[in-house]
Amino acid sequence: MTISLLIPVCDYDIVALVHSMKSCLRNIPEFTEILIGDDGSNDDNRARYKSLESEGVRLISSEQNIGRAAIRNKLALEAKGDFLLFIDADTVLPATAEAYIQKWIPHISSSRVVCGGVLYHESPPGDPDKILRWKYGRKREQVKASERNKRPYASFTTFNFLIDRTIFSKLRFNEELKQYGHEDTLLGYQLKKAGIKILHIDNGLIHEGLESNRDFLNKTKLGIENLSKLLDSVTDKKTFSSSVRILRFYNKLSVFRLTLIFAGLFIRFRERMELKLDSSNPPLWLFNFYKITMFCTYREIHQRRKILPVF
Repeated sequence: MTISLLIPVCDYDIVALVHSMKSCLRNIPEFTEILIGDDGSNDDNRARYKSLESEGVRLISSEQNIGRAAIRNKLALEAKGDFLLFIDADTVLPATAEAYIQKWIPHISSSRVVCGGVLYHESPPGDPDKILRWKYGRKREQVKASERNKRPYASFTTFNFLIDRTIFSKLRFNEELKQYGHEDTLLGYQLKKAGIKILHIDNGLIHEGLESNRDFLNKTKLGIENLSKLLDSVTDKKTFSSSVRILRFYNKLSVFRLTLIFAGLFIRFRERMELKLDSSNPPLWLFNFYKITMFCTYREIHQRRKILPVF
């Protein structure tokens, strides 16, 4: 069994990351290649990625930005390995590259999908404008494998995961999702529907590329919009909702007919919430409340007008 490492990237510096991983090509027989997926980067960055090409390292380029899902699918088609190891570009290895790759090897003979997890630096970022993303990541995303395995599909993330290429070729990422958010939620749902087990292990990568508070709020909006679209498009809404915390909470609100009230709270207090969240000490409880009220707003307008709102 062999592993191909796939790194989708758009205008991000991955030179150090790729150089670190190159040593594994010589020392780990199962690790066969590194594929860089350039998704419409500028000429300077594309030249940097091109300079990384060597034996076992290939650059797959798209002149235009085709989106997170499409570039990942394109990389998978080009890969030669029996297993595909997807990692995001804005990652840092917590130890050596060889230690990281070696941890996957015992699982390629027994598991079809394996998630390594997400890590964050223990100390908060020096820039207080990035504190919201760090706090959320430390609290909600950095979870030990023993906990993630209790709800394996709800904990699934495409930030750092290994998948059997035969499984991926049947499911793939949904390229209709052009903007940011919940591609991993949909793939996790598809895996659950297909009865494919997900194993979580402690083999995390550090998420280095923290967005500013404002950028993270904007990405959150895109993610909530995508989630609303997905809820309307999936055939088994019960299974889909069971793996998404915000949907489970939304369904409880629906039972008590509170969704309209929550949507009203978003409309009334949105600016105040965003002002508090875009600060040096944003409370996570408020961020969670912000997301559920925003989702209720999308659902109320979407269900009434059959279109997604823009706000």
